[in-house]
Amino acid sequence: MILTLAAVYGCGQSAPPAGAEIADPVALGERKARACVGCHGPKGVSRVASYPSLAGKDKAYLAEQLRRFKSGERQNPMMNAMAVNVSETDIEHLAAYYAAQTSPEAEHD
Repeated sequence: MILTLAAVYGCGQSAPPAGAEIADPVALGERKARACVGCHGPKGVSRVASYPSLAGKDKAYLAEQLRRFKSGERQNPMMNAMAVNVSETDIEHLAAYYAAQTSPEAEHD
């Protein structure tokens, strides 16, 4: 079963539900990243070699790659389907969240 970001977070929402007090982009990204855990692992550390770990990657790089998947410039059937309905705000929050995580390489230093 493929879960889209909209299915996990709420169709078309790029902000938390009414009454929520979350304003931190990293915290917002953590909520939105629930749809990504199946492939990219908890906190962006993949357990499967064919899926890249996102933890600790550069925020600008992460945002750009997600934009490229969304536009179709970068091709991957799963990622293109996941990114198609992701808003620019969602992209910024997801990139902030994954950039703030500890990379698997850093854990072994």
